[in-house]
Amino acid sequence: MTQPPQPFSLSNPQRRRLLKASACTTGMVLAEALFPVPVLAEFQPGDPWQLAQAIINRLQVPLRFPKQDFNITSFGAKTCQVVQVNGWLSKDEQGLLNTPARDAPDCYAAIKAAIEACHTTGGGRVLVPTGNWLCAGPMVLRSNVHVHLVKGAQIYFSANPLDYAKYGPYDCGPNGKLVISRWQSNDCLNFSPMVYAYGQDNIALTGEDWTSILNGQGGTPFNDEGHCWWSWKGEGPSKARRGAVMMESLPNPANPKSLSGLAPNLDAGQQRLIEGEGDKWRTDNAFLPALSEAGVPLAKRVFGLGHYLRPCMVQLIGCTNAQLEGYQLNNAPFWQHHPVHCRNVVLRNVYANSMGSNSDGFDPEACDTVLVEDCTFNTGDDCIAIKAGKNNDTQYGPAQNIVIQNCTMNSGHGGVTLGSEMAGGIQNVFVQNLECRNAFWATRPLFTAIRLKTNMNRGGYLRNLFVRNVTLPNGVQTTPSFYSPLQGSPIAPGSAATSGGAVITFDCDYMPGADHVRTRPPVVSNVHISNVKVSNVAARANHSCYQAFVVLGPVAASYNGPQPAPTVLPVMDVVIADCDFGSPTNAAQPWYLYNVRRLTLNNVTVDGKTHNTTLSSG
Repeated sequence: MTQPPQPFSLSNPQRRRLLKASACTTGMVLAEALFPVPVLAEFQPGDPWQLAQAIINRLQVPLRFPKQDFNITSFGAKTCQVVQVNGWLSKDEQGLLNTPARDAPDCYAAIKAAIEACHTTGGGRVLVPTGNWLCAGPMVLRSNVHVHLVKGAQIYFSANPLDYAKYGPYDCGPNGKLVISRWQSNDCLNFSPMVYAYGQDNIALTGEDWTSILNGQGGTPFNDEGHCWWSWKGEGPSKARRGAVMMESLPNPANPKSLSGLAPNLDAGQQRLIEGEGDKWRTDNAFLPALSEAGVPLAKRVFGLGHYLRPCMVQLIGCTNAQLEGYQLNNAPFWQHHPVHCRNVVLRNVYANSMGSNSDGFDPEACDTVLVEDCTFNTGDDCIAIKAGKNNDTQYGPAQNIVIQNCTMNSGHGGVTLGSEMAGGIQNVFVQNLECRNAFWATRPLFTAIRLKTNMNRGGYLRNLFVRNVTLPNGVQTTPSFYSPLQGSPIAPGSAATSGGAVITFDCDYMPGADHVRTRPPVVSNVHISNVKVSNVAARANHSCYQAFVVLGPVAASYNGPQPAPTVLPVMDVVIADCDFGSPTNAAQPWYLYNVRRLTLNNVTVDGKTHNTTLSSG
């Protein structure tokens, strides 16, 4: 059985308080959040874009740092030579990759020393000069420190997982020295992200331009068998490698055969529900959510070495006033940027360029007051995905007050996605002036432009989503990727294209078979989408999509908890206005609805026909 970290020996009282987790009937509860979860007044009527402009105005004020520089070369950093190796350019494509030579000097200690010196003298700027730099360990940001990569500076973070289990503050024995992290919206002790900050204020990571590169080397082999970070997902990079590859999706012998030891207060019925049939729940990617459902405290959710949960590339937890700007990020092991429970976050003019498995571009989770602008996304998963906790890990409250504007989505699963992890709720999200370019439509098309994902496991709510001025010059995927209903569902297989093919997708029963516990119906209301313009593509028989929109409301039949079941509400009060969806391939059924009330179409054109009507569906 995996043991909790021993000893904790914490010098930071805030961390010590955070690890005082306790099991209770509602699951894991952290003793203290890093800052209080705000209680907001009800959303005010009137022009909602006034709130968006207020968020923009607030976050346009630049952060300030003392005018002193700390060049990493002054602390012993040396550039390295790079060589080419065979690796993975994406989760599907092999090719040559640049990587530091075997004898490359490691700049981890120098970068750490520069950041610490800057922090302890009151703050300033840490400079990474032009050149290639190997960092065999995490870059840990500190308050009042601005790390800046000049033009032509490229940091290659080590491709070896061992280097991210060496330096964390929690000594977990054979699992390594780990950090407090959050993986797919569940709290855990795990490998450190490549760039990490915890409980810091006034921090910046910037580049001079897109030749300033952070390279996570997610597809670069770290051993002679050719295994890489992306191998742990279980897709192309694992299937083509030599020797056995452990993966997040295979039962891990390191995980116990029963939850009874970790969660002795569970009754037999709860344990059966959480574990389900067989040993699927013992895969790392299912074991962590099971720990949350069972109320296992953070201190006992120990992963790291011997487990296969890939870290995010950039993860900020409990930080305020964070600026990420002006650089390119390549080849992340997992999600590219993941701020958690942060306030006042800016992502500006960043090229998020990673085509690996789960390479979401930007995933703000349970954050308050966020601005994303002037960014370009080329991703192996969702370009942007707003999150808010999963299972019982909802202590940070909702994701809220988020503006996304003036961005380009070259490829990905969803252009702007909300969920699927949204148990704490999502509200007050504003999206404007996007180009969902779908640049690689012929080989890896954009699944959908605006996407909501939730289900009976995630629960939570989405309210107050406003989207305007979105162009799709190459449409989206023109073939359907269908929803897979559970046995007994009223939804017929092959009828709802929730996984790809619609320009706008509300999927309120996302992958229901992937979750054993399905007891929390989601609530979706007050969504306004306007001025979406979708072009046909001549090479695709002058089609733009499979369907204009798909709205699959919550499916009551997917509930598997105790009776009486909670009320399952329809998706309510959606307005789609002044949009032209081009010509869907499914002209006979240009949209799909289930469990929807009051979806209003105002001046909506589909296949040349204009619609002004209000729709509902049981």
